[in-house]
Amino acid sequence: MVEHWVVLILELVFIFNTLAAILTVFRDRYRDITSIWAWMLVLLLFPIVGFLIYYLFGRKLSGDRIFTMQTQQTLGIDRIAENQQQEVLSAVDPNHFVEEQSFIRLFLQNEQAILTNQNEVDVLTDGNDMFEKMFADIRAAKHHINVEFYTIYNDQIGNELVDLLTEKAEAGIRVRVIFDAWGSSGRNSRMYKRLRAAGGKVEAFLMPKWHLFSLHVNNHDHRKLVIIDGNIGYIGGFNVGDQYLGRLKKFGYWRDTHLRIVGDGVLAMQSRFFTDWNATTDNEKVEFSENYFPSINASGDVAMQVVSSGPDADTRQIYQGYLRMISMAHESITIQSPYFIPNSAIMDAIEIAARSGIRVRVMIPSKPDHMFVYRATEYYASVLAQEGIEVYAYNKGFLHSKTIVIDDKIVSVGSANMDIRSFALNFEVNAFLYSRNLALQMNHIFEKDLENSTLLTPKYFAKQSPWLRFKQCFSRLLTPIL
Repeated sequence: MVEHWVVLILELVFIFNTLAAILTVFRDRYRDITSIWAWMLVLLLFPIVGFLIYYLFGRKLSGDRIFTMQTQQTLGIDRIAENQQQEVLSAVDPNHFVEEQSFIRLFLQNEQAILTNQNEVDVLTDGNDMFEKMFADIRAAKHHINVEFYTIYNDQIGNELVDLLTEKAEAGIRVRVIFDAWGSSGRNSRMYKRLRAAGGKVEAFLMPKWHLFSLHVNNHDHRKLVIIDGNIGYIGGFNVGDQYLGRLKKFGYWRDTHLRIVGDGVLAMQSRFFTDWNATTDNEKVEFSENYFPSINASGDVAMQVVSSGPDADTRQIYQGYLRMISMAHESITIQSPYFIPNSAIMDAIEIAARSGIRVRVMIPSKPDHMFVYRATEYYASVLAQEGIEVYAYNKGFLHSKTIVIDDKIVSVGSANMDIRSFALNFEVNAFLYSRNLALQMNHIFEKDLENSTLLTPKYFAKQSPWLRFKQCFSRLLTPIL
């Protein structure tokens, strides 16, 4: 009799769990179908517990929060972009950027990403070099310093940054910091106490004040921006933490890519920061000021657009940029990404390019930092290898660089990985740059990385154990929600 009731209860739990799973996941008509089935798998395999996982990681941002993000003014950039949308063909030399004009218009239409010219761009691939230059620029700041990172750890380099910002705030420089509480392992209020006491402003991105983490922990501020006096900007893949300087044995040397920019492109980065700031803070919102958007006399030769994306917008701008880059390549495609989990459209575009005779090279890390994500990356790497595409594993340390170069003329560097999370869940920002010299430099850096890399052939993957291949296939099923 007892067994009968136990079976009946289990059957009722199963039926209720299944109905609840269907109602929970399918009610969002804007959710990607692959994400729907991935969450169905989680909810059905893990009754009751799966709903707690979904509550924390699966719910989309509320309509009110998205509306707040979408209605932030872009502080003077919008009027420039409106003019460029009408004049983009006549605003550039007809013999220059001929093929790129449709690419430029794509970002103008999507999110008013203005095209700026004459930017000076330095490529930084070593954490020690990057932080040395950034700290020197911060020390020289005269008016303001704006900092936005996914990760600012409470460790040696994190405290060095906060100490330096505190020193500048005490000297009367306006200092603002945005960080992601999830990526930074908490609010770290004690670390920021001295900066706040000195007059600096610190905010956790879109986090309620009354608890540690938002219940929407799946939507991260993954952007990495530093703007100094409105004329020097940093954008790329580095976060702030000792591991990014190669100080953690687990990762060893940290190979990343960041850009130091002087030119009008910094104004677009400034606009992105202030939009995020105004969406996050409850007070002291920023309005347009010439002190924040100064005239910049730069002598560089790099044209660029700063493009951002996130769950606050229906259009996946950076994803569309990646897809467009791959599809418009004629000779070569070079990709570096620590997390290579593309959707079917990106995979199809890469395979079509390779079959069309375009040389495609992809570089991933040789070690994981997130196990499920890395196993899924291995799965897609094996598919590419079977297609005859060159896939390399970087062996010197951990590869965290997020870059694409096509045809020695267009470059993308930023925070967005080649994965579904960056395409749809995270708040990201990338620089898309139009410069043959910069593209050649980036490809030269890739060639140097090959000296510390291993070519992953079909034979390499065939030698892996059945258990490892199973983990790769299983992780692939979860890719829409990783």
